[in-house]
Amino acid sequence: MTFRTISILFATLSFLFTLSGCDSKNKNVVIEESQPIESNIIAHDEQFHFQPTLDSYKPKKDYYNFYLTYKTAHPWWDAVALGIEDAVKQFEQSGIFIAYDYLAPEKMSAYDQIERIQKAAATNTYDVIGVDVADVEIVTPTINKLIDHGQKVMTFSSSDSGKENGCKRIAYVGNTHNYEDGKDLAQVLCEKLNYKGKVALLIGNVGAPCHEDRALGAKAVFSQYPEIEVVDEQYDEDDDVKAYIFTKEFINKYPDLNGIICCNMSNSVGAGRAVLEAGKSDEIVITGMDHDKRALEYLRDGVIYALALQDCYSIGFDTITTAVKIADGLLPGKDYPEMTEENTQVFFQEQAEWLLRSLYGEID
Repeated sequence: MTFRTISILFATLSFLFTLSGCDSKNKNVVIEESQPIESNIIAHDEQFHFQPTLDSYKPKKDYYNFYLTYKTAHPWWDAVALGIEDAVKQFEQSGIFIAYDYLAPEKMSAYDQIERIQKAAATNTYDVIGVDVADVEIVTPTINKLIDHGQKVMTFSSSDSGKENGCKRIAYVGNTHNYEDGKDLAQVLCEKLNYKGKVALLIGNVGAPCHEDRALGAKAVFSQYPEIEVVDEQYDEDDDVKAYIFTKEFINKYPDLNGIICCNMSNSVGAGRAVLEAGKSDEIVITGMDHDKRALEYLRDGVIYALALQDCYSIGFDTITTAVKIADGLLPGKDYPEMTEENTQVFFQEQAEWLLRSLYGEID
């Protein structure tokens, strides 16, 4: 498929998330007295034709230059890039030209991230620097120093560092409800297990806010059910091979394991592979994150029970529109929010074929 076709397909998915009416406000569910909560499910067979468009804001310049760095080279951020590119193209059609660097290391490193944003700021050529925070404690002081020296810095994508962390970043565009996403994944897992059994967690990267928050949300749900026992957790560094190895160890160490919750896009793939190879797809329930094709195939085939997909396309699109306003000196308020409310939607086996066809199939 062409780059343009894929971007339209992610825009389609973005529209479906909008239709679901699910945002961080209504996802903040309080679980009381061990009662089940409703999962976020959508069912559809229709193709929608929808394209996010620029709002009515008129940029003050006709050229902008942005530096955007994310945690690690990974297909999840490729999906974010689709929204970025479409926003850039729409600005170009109105005579506004945007150059941007969109760079990340092969392996996540907060210190690598610090070096990148310091070098970018030192060039004095970027209107805005955007950071997908690799580690809040390590990276936040550098963000604050750049702000203090006059550099405009925002956070974006999957991990924020906000005021509660003492961070001076101007705004955040991305997932504001990773904790709630973890709760959702844990809740559907508990429902499937009839609220009893042994479960394990694959978390991701130590210190990555999105991974850590999902794990904390999941544990909050597990703690509500006395017959759910968390037997193990491992940090797989968002690597499907490491997740595969850890899952094999879970299976060998806990032969009566009932469920695994996966807190990033890669570990769902590794967990699914290990469970499938062990012949335990009917015994171990897996819930996980996002749109890796292999994970969606496991969802279709019943190896994975549920996947929560984030609206990567809108995250990318809104990052550019927000960066333009920040570059023009606008502060969060009536023109744009300090934090966006991009959606996450939980999908099950009955939606897997549609997702695979829409995201990876041949579309005329």
